[in-house]
Amino acid sequence: MANWTILTSTDQVDEIVNTHSQSQTCVILKHSTTCSISAIAKLRLDKGLDKLPSKGLYYFLDLLQYRNVSNYISEKLNVYHESPQVIIVKQGEATYDVSHLDITVEDLLTEV
Repeated sequence: MANWTILTSTDQVDEIVNTHSQSQTCVILKHSTTCSISAIAKLRLDKGLDKLPSKGLYYFLDLLQYRNVSNYISEKLNVYHESPQVIIVKQGEATYDVSHLDITVEDLLTEV
């Protein structure tokens, strides 16, 4: 079963990109706590966490509280900022990027 690790710093992002993603698939969920679409996307993922492989690493970012980290992720991984958004990182690169109601556990199962 997957568990979320809370993202709060750009140093964590560097660690994900430069270290963790070299040996494991890393999933970043960028979530807006005031957006209903973001709430739906997070609920979908939370309901399916037990289906996601435990071999991956899962990170949760409250982008309203840590907007600088959200911006840093966009710059570091060269992805357009959206919310909600799921970014998959492998070997230091964003290999998958999806947003809004396109976020599904089923799609993550094929990517992780």
